[in-house]
Order: sequence, then structure tokens, then C-alpha cells
Amino acid sequence: MNETTGNMNETTGKQGLHAALTGGISRRAVLAGAGTLATVAAIGFPNIVRAQSKTLKVGVYGGYFKESFEKHIFPEFAKATGITVEAIAEPTGEAWLVQLEQAARARQAPADVSMMSQVAMLKGASAELWAPFDLSKIPNAAKVVPHLINKYPDGKVSGIGAVSWYITLVTNTKSYPQAPDSWAALWDPANKDKLGLLALVSNSFLLEVTAATFFGGTKHLDSEQGQLDCFKKLAELKSNVKLWYRDEAQFEASLKSGEIPMGQYYHDVTGLAAADGQPVRSTFPKEGGILDSGSWAVTRASKAGDLAHVFVDYMCQPSIQALLSRKVGTAPTIDRKLTDLTDQEFAAVSSDIAPIIPRYDLYTSKSDWLNQKWTEMIVG
Repeated sequence: MNETTGNMNETTGKQGLHAALTGGISRRAVLAGAGTLATVAAIGFPNIVRAQSKTLKVGVYGGYFKESFEKHIFPEFAKATGITVEAIAEPTGEAWLVQLEQAARARQAPADVSMMSQVAMLKGASAELWAPFDLSKIPNAAKVVPHLINKYPDGKVSGIGAVSWYITLVTNTKSYPQAPDSWAALWDPANKDKLGLLALVSNSFLLEVTAATFFGGTKHLDSEQGQLDCFKKLAELKSNVKLWYRDEAQFEASLKSGEIPMGQYYHDVTGLAAADGQPVRSTFPKEGGILDSGSWAVTRASKAGDLAHVFVDYMCQPSIQALLSRKVGTAPTIDRKLTDLTDQEFAAVSSDIAPIIPRYDLYTSKSDWLNQKWTEMIVG
């Protein structure tokens, strides 16, 4: 079991991130609301002729995330490569995907490279929106863990892992002096009316948690019968749920106060609250935390494919991934052994316990059916 409590190491960046959180900033802003980032050493990219006139449009989530990249990452990238980045604030959810698809039909590119959710990656791939990456031009992509490489059915690469983050089992330490070690705690009758869980089937990933905890793994979700098994088992914990939340700040406040002393939440954000002296902890259960992620993707309408390859290669570097972990709070998309993260730094954002990987494929191929059953059997 891997847990983060009030004793976790606190960095200047983490303090800034927590300040952003307590100010009511959204989760996506929280991911980037860090303090001052360290300077990245400029490195050479011999395949690209240095020229300040080269510009790449990069779509990232708005608010603190965009501000952080603009202030600390993109200028260093420009120094290293001679490529200037024009940051584009993209909306969360699938609204950006719709904009990219509409623009592509007009042969326009609102951004050359965009950070996309995994469901948006799949939907974009089904429309052949993404230009395939040439991995020979992105040598650092070989360091990215395999499940964070998105591929078309023919094996061509459509996306490459940008950032990752974990959803874990969280508890109030006053209410639970002993940390739970399994997601099964959510079903414990002793926890009646004590849970806060994410409100949507497609962002809570509770079907995957149920499959991993009681049915041997997420492959049990391959069949409709397996999906129904998980829905039925998940329905057994309904009496334990006090809040199905969409407003993350509401649950976080209730977790701190002990009003809702157990649930699922973001590992890094919970760790920041713990470091700030709040009576909360994040635990990686023995079945694993839920590992969610975003990928870099290039729209087919972009005319800056070569520059995009340089950018993605830069972002896959171990030094950049370690920097993001330290100051932005994201989990590295590469093997931790390739980074210089200390055990404390790594534990603040990730875990060596094998993760639960969401079944993103189901949220594209069976979205309507899953939402219907979720409403009927779980939150209705």
C-alpha cells in the first residue's frame, strides 16, 4: 500500500498548486497551478534548422495550466529549438475535439498540437482526425510507457502520452486512523452514508474499480454480461454514498471537515492538502490507483508537422517529465527509473503499484448504453 499523509514533502510549486486549489480553481487548472518551475537546460535538436520565425500552435487547458506552460516550459523550448510556441487555451471535455473536427473540414488548424483526453483521442481517431506520428523523428517516445502510446487499427501512432494523474482512495485521518488497503472498503457496511464518489460513469471509472476488485481485472468488462455483473456489484454500495459529486471543491471541503470522510479523489491534490496540515490521506489500494492521462495529438489540418514532432520529443524527455512531476503535480509518462525523482517526489504524484487503466474504448463504443445503465442502476 502506498499512501501520502501530512508528512509528505512540500515544495514551493506544491504550495502554489494548493493555493490555486483552495481558491476554487477547477481540477484542470489545479493540474497546472504550480509555483515557479526550474529552468530547463537547453538542448540541441540537429534535425531542425534554428529560426525564431518558426511558430507552433499548441493547445493546452486554460487558466493556470496554460499560464504555467507559457511562463516556464514554452520559453525554454524556444531557446532549445528556435521554435516559438503560440499557446491556445482549449476547453475541457470534448468541446475542443468538436472545434478541431469542424476546422479540419475547412482545412484549418486552431492548434497544431493539442493535449487530448483518451476518449477524445479515440473519437478523433475514428474520424481519422489525427496525423500519424513518425516515431523515427521522436526518439524520446521510446521512453513513454506502452499504454500511453495511442494507435490506429493499422498500428500507426495517433497520440503520445503528455501527462498522467491518479484517482485514489481518500480518507479523513481523524475518521479513519488506519488507512484502508483495498477499494473493497467502499462496499463495507460500516461506511454507510460516508462516501463521496464521482458522478459520471465516464469519469469515475468505478466499473473498472469493481472489475479489478471483485472480478479479476478489467477484462471482465469485455462482454455485456461482465458489464452488468459490475453494475450489479457497484449498486450494492449505493447506501454508502452520501455525495455523487461533479463539484470537486465541494467534496474536498467535506473530506477535510470529516462530513464525508471517504471517497475517490485526485492523489496529487489530496497530498497537497495533507502537506498543508489537513487531516486527509491518499491511498493506493492493493488493486491499484486509477491512472488517467492526456495525450499529444496533431490535427491532420496542421502544416507544422515537423515542428510538432520536435515539440513532442522535447516533452517526452526524462528531465521534462521529472520537472512536471515536481512542479505541476502530474505523474511521469515514462519509467520512473529514467528520471531523477526521489522516492518522496515520486510518491507525491505516482506509485509503483500496477494501476487500473480505464477502459476508454467502452466510453466510445457503448457510451449511450453505459450512461443509461449508470442512471438506472447507480445514480438514479
